[in-house]
Amino acid sequence: MKIQLLAIAAILALIPLAQSASAQSMPEWVKNNAGWWADGMISESEFVSAIQYLIKENIITIPPTQVSAQQSQGIPDWVKNTASWWSQGLISDGEFVNGIQHLISVGIITIDSDDAPSSEMSESKGAMSGTSDSELNRLQSDLQACSEIKKAYDRLNCERDAEQALTGYDYRINGQAFQVGPITYYYKGNDFEITSSGQAILNISIFAANTGSETTTLTCTSPQICNYDVWNGDKAFKYSGMDFTNGAIVLDPGQSREFSMLFGPNIGYGGTEFEYHEGKEYVFRVSESFGSVAIPLTLR
Repeated sequence: MKIQLLAIAAILALIPLAQSASAQSMPEWVKNNAGWWADGMISESEFVSAIQYLIKENIITIPPTQVSAQQSQGIPDWVKNTASWWSQGLISDGEFVNGIQHLISVGIITIDSDDAPSSEMSESKGAMSGTSDSELNRLQSDLQACSEIKKAYDRLNCERDAEQALTGYDYRINGQAFQVGPITYYYKGNDFEITSSGQAILNISIFAANTGSETTTLTCTSPQICNYDVWNGDKAFKYSGMDFTNGAIVLDPGQSREFSMLFGPNIGYGGTEFEYHEGKEYVFRVSESFGSVAIPLTLR
């Protein structure tokens, strides 16, 4: 192990220090994802999506990097070793990030220009989405203006759209974004409790926004046939209740919607009873046809 660590350190040392990438304090879920990828629990694409999210949100800053004309294909095994060591705290954030820059330079990881951080995205997490107090004031004014509409049907539609916009603002400001194909999933926490009878109850709310160019459908028709579940490393848990309409949420480009899923008693139809085991790590899994991601959960 020590020989392997020295070898990887030598590779990373070849990257010029003046061009090295920098990182703020890494979110714990990223280290979890790195460890899960190294252990084969999540796919390479899911791990790459996490890295692209960090770059887009300016948590990792990658300097302008020249890509070699002779590009490599696929991520080599030594990178999985690096991810594993980093998740265990055996190497520093800087060493891991420098390794990511090296992978970009040889074309193993491709970052689109839209994913590159810009000056508008260099503020704190609370303003990463480019929003501000002025946007919040505008959204609140839009909701207030709905009350002036005389026709009840039009007023209700106006209020619904304005409230949806305010909900999206809250998720973007206070949550984490996970890009999966054309859909951005925003997560800002969950409600968890253990009842007096000992039943664990978990309620998860997600805000989904279609940032792509085509109509996209989120699918969950029954506990047994659903592209969303909770996983603890050993067992998958199916929902006890959800608010998908007719088993699907259809989002046109630019549209968004909040949805909730409850995990608790087994309701049948392929469902499962939610179980909580202290010490296990739980994730909310998205497994749609257009992509997948594992969103870490905090259960206390």
